[in-house]
Amino acid sequence: MFGARRTKGALDRPINRKLLGFTVSRNAAKLKVAGKAIDKLNDRVREPTRWTRGSTFAAVVAELGETLLGWKAYFGIAEVLSPLRDLDKWVRHKLRCHLWKQWGRAGYRELRKRGVSVREAWHTSKSAHGPFAAAARLLR
Repeated sequence: MFGARRTKGALDRPINRKLLGFTVSRNAAKLKVAGKAIDKLNDRVREPTRWTRGSTFAAVVAELGETLLGWKAYFGIAEVLSPLRDLDKWVRHKLRCHLWKQWGRAGYRELRKRGVSVREAWHTSKSAHGPFAAAARLLR
């Protein structure tokens, strides 16, 4: 009867324990999102932003918006925000990458329409490094 309970319980430092997706930060005792919860969200973001999925950009944004809104509502009470900022940067990068992949060969024209300089648009569109690097280049 108590065998299952003994495997669940543990005596350990608070930073090593998780409860409902939260953990305590190492320095000051602040509430932060557990690493496993962030990994799960990364997987949920990767799914709709896959290039081979064949969805429109609006459909991808709508699906991600629903996921991220619920995630923000649940984990909004976290006090350590730096992992959330990094996650936000990564999601925006994935969306730019998805958009770049959809543009395909018209990337130069699309960048020029959006006000990017001729030189920057040319170098970005002719880059051999692929869409993920091209999406990062647009930030510089």
